[in-house]
Amino acid sequence: MNTKDSKPGIKVSPDSRDLLKLAEAKMPFGKYAGTRLIDLPERYVVWFAQKGFPEGELGRMLQAVYEIKVNGLEYLFNQIIK
Repeated sequence: MNTKDSKPGIKVSPDSRDLLKLAEAKMPFGKYAGTRLIDLPERYVVWFAQKGFPEGELGRMLQAVYEIKVNGLEYLFNQIIK
């Protein structure tokens, strides 16, 4: 995701390309393999937050999904995902 701050993990303004990529990204493994990340059950994403997100891009995207879900922002994807 796009970070424009010197502190890692702080997203100042989301890049629309990042949102589009997040809207299209699918879970590559496990029980929810093939499910769009944004459609993962909140309890599953919370579990990752408690146990630790995977390394790399998938982990960053799951962190973003976590923030979106716990803050009730899923509606932001209604127009993107049809």
